[in-house]
Amino acid sequence: MTRKHTISLILIWLTSINMFAEKGDTIPGKMKHFFGIDLKPAYTIPSKEFFRGDNMAGSPIKANLSGHIKYGFKFGKESHLGRMYPNTIQGIGIGYNTFYNRNEMGNPLAVYVFQTSRIATLTQNLSFDYEWNFGASFGWKKFDAEKNPYNTIVGSKANAYINLGFLLNWQITPEMAIRIGAGLSHYSNGNTSYPNFGVNTLDGRIGLLWSPQDNRKSSISSHKGDNISPKYRFKPYINYDLILYGSTKKKGIIWEDGSGTLIPGVFAVAGLNFTPMYNFSKFFRAGLSLDAQYDESANITDHVANTDTPTDDVKFYRPQFIEQFSVGLSARAEIVMPIFSINLGVGKNFICRGADTNSFYQTFVLKTSITKKMFLHVGYQLYKFKNPNNLMLGIGYRFNAAKYM
Repeated sequence: MTRKHTISLILIWLTSINMFAEKGDTIPGKMKHFFGIDLKPAYTIPSKEFFRGDNMAGSPIKANLSGHIKYGFKFGKESHLGRMYPNTIQGIGIGYNTFYNRNEMGNPLAVYVFQTSRIATLTQNLSFDYEWNFGASFGWKKFDAEKNPYNTIVGSKANAYINLGFLLNWQITPEMAIRIGAGLSHYSNGNTSYPNFGVNTLDGRIGLLWSPQDNRKSSISSHKGDNISPKYRFKPYINYDLILYGSTKKKGIIWEDGSGTLIPGVFAVAGLNFTPMYNFSKFFRAGLSLDAQYDESANITDHVANTDTPTDDVKFYRPQFIEQFSVGLSARAEIVMPIFSINLGVGKNFICRGADTNSFYQTFVLKTSITKKMFLHVGYQLYKFKNPNNLMLGIGYRFNAAKYM
């Protein structure tokens, strides 16, 4: 993931949020605005020897600390989206990280979109909430054979950033809430550069969320889902998503003696999904997806031309099209909220040839609404539940979209 592409994606995200917010809240001046700060001390999961002390500093990299500032908004309670999702806040955030090893890890700066909402009401002023972040991080110190040889974890200066957290939201005044919880963060470049083992942290958090109030009787968590007007009552229906996506990726090869070689250049990936989904409620839909993908790097390691010895100048014959093209069927589940929805999938290719495509695959996707029927599609595909495969950056069109959205 290059910095140029990442910045472009963030700008498109922000533009989409603004466009949808303007259309979604048809009552001028009724959106509620929020400002937040978070402090997150975290434990860095030691997935490789580098984190356990095999580094230039000669000491384990266990701790991480990040500080975050955020702006968010909630649709006005008189608007239909405000009635449908009365406790949901979405917006943008910036987070500054330190791993206490600047020379080898850097101090990454994360820029992201976020969404938070209530899971359960515990008392009048206390609720159990979730929050997710999805964006990019900049300022990593990447692997360099001469200057940073021990860091075989991070292969790019810019990496995707994902966080999922659960927290207690305590409303101490109508304007102010204290938020305490825990979460998990993941940083990765989606195989656009090597190495790409990823960085994972388990974090605690404490934060404040402030909203200036026009009405002193209102609060951050003021109106409840039971207040939905009868004209906005949900009726189950089926929608059909058609998605086109693409990306580029790197590819490595492991020789029989255990040594590895990074194949020069980048490889293209392109795909198409057709996904009918049944909407069970305003929050959840599920269905099956027909997934076709062409991966220019698939099974290329089975066609090495100069097999006499491992070499950095490795050559390949081009595989047949059927070895790099696959069609699969996946089960999909999607959490639906204003502007954003999170789609998870597990599938198996049934038209394929070769070890790289004859496999189960998993997808994690964030959809960002541009209009009622069009959305941005930003996703990540894994093989065999553990092997990163490729990014999925594209656009989608929804047939039979809900009339109330």
